[in-house]
Amino acid sequence: MSALRAFEAAARLESFSGAARALNVTHAAIAQHVRALEDEFGETLMERQGRNMVPTPAGRRFAHDLEAGFSEIAAGVRALRQSRGEGPISLTTTVTFAENWLMPRIARFWVERPDIPITIAADNRVHDLRREGHDLAIRYGRGDWPGLEVTLLTPADTVIVAHPEVAARLPEGYDPADPEAPAILARMPWLIDRSYGEVDSWLVDKGLDADALRRTELEGNNLVLAASRAGAGVSMHPRAVVERDLKAGNLVVLWDEVDDNRGLGYYILTPRGADAAKVKVFLDWLGTQD
Repeated sequence: MSALRAFEAAARLESFSGAARALNVTHAAIAQHVRALEDEFGETLMERQGRNMVPTPAGRRFAHDLEAGFSEIAAGVRALRQSRGEGPISLTTTVTFAENWLMPRIARFWVERPDIPITIAADNRVHDLRREGHDLAIRYGRGDWPGLEVTLLTPADTVIVAHPEVAARLPEGYDPADPEAPAILARMPWLIDRSYGEVDSWLVDKGLDADALRRTELEGNNLVLAASRAGAGVSMHPRAVVERDLKAGNLVVLWDEVDDNRGLGYYILTPRGADAAKVKVFLDWLGTQD
C-alpha cells in the first residue's frame, strides 16, 4: 500500500520530490517504491522529461485507477464518519443558485440548527458525490441522474428579464400576452450563458430564427445576471435565481412561462442509501423552503 500511495502521488505531481513532501517521506523512499512496483509488474511506470518525472502511458492509466480507488476509500471513511454524526454536511451546487437562492435562505437554517455545520462548494462542474465526499447536490435539469436519489426542490418556471431602463425601450403598450411579444423580445439585445440552451429552444418553439438573435455570450449565469442588472440586455433564467432581483426592482419580468411538462427544475441529488440523520434533517428543511 505504501508503494501504491507513493507512485500515485509521484504520477499526480510529476515529481518524486513533490510526492516526498506530500507524504512526508524522503525522495529516496519514493524512488525506491516506484522501482519496486516497476520490478513487480515488469513495466516502466515513470520516466524523466526534463526536470520532471512523468508517468508513461501505462503508468498514467495505473495512476488514474489508483486515484479512483483511493478516492473510494476516502469516501467510505467520510460516509462512516457521517453515519456517526461526525463532520459537516457537504453540499455542492452551481454558483448562480448558491448566490441567488440558497444563501439568502440558509442563514435561517444556521440559526435554527447551529449543531449541524454545512460546507457549500459552489461549482458548476458535475461531481461524483461519493468520490468527492459530498452528501448532496442541487442541480438544474430534468431529474434524470442515474444512480442517485432525486427530489424536485423547485420547478424552473422560465422568465425573461431586463433592467427597468431596458424594459422601457420596448414598444409602448408591450404586452407579454400579445402573440407578437416573442418576436418583439427577439429584436432586443440578448445576454446568454454559453451553457444554457433554453434561449434557442424558446425561440425555435415560438417559430423564430435563433441565428438572427443579437446576442452576447458569457461564461456562466452569474456574469449574465450581472450584465442584466447593469442594463446590457435581456436574459432568460429559471425564476428561482432572479427572485431577489425582481423583489428589489433590479430586474423586471418581460415574459413568464410556467414549465408544465418538460420537467425542468432544480433537483436535490443524494447518493442512494445515504442515511445520515443530520443530512435528513437538512433535506427536510430544504423541502419547506419556497
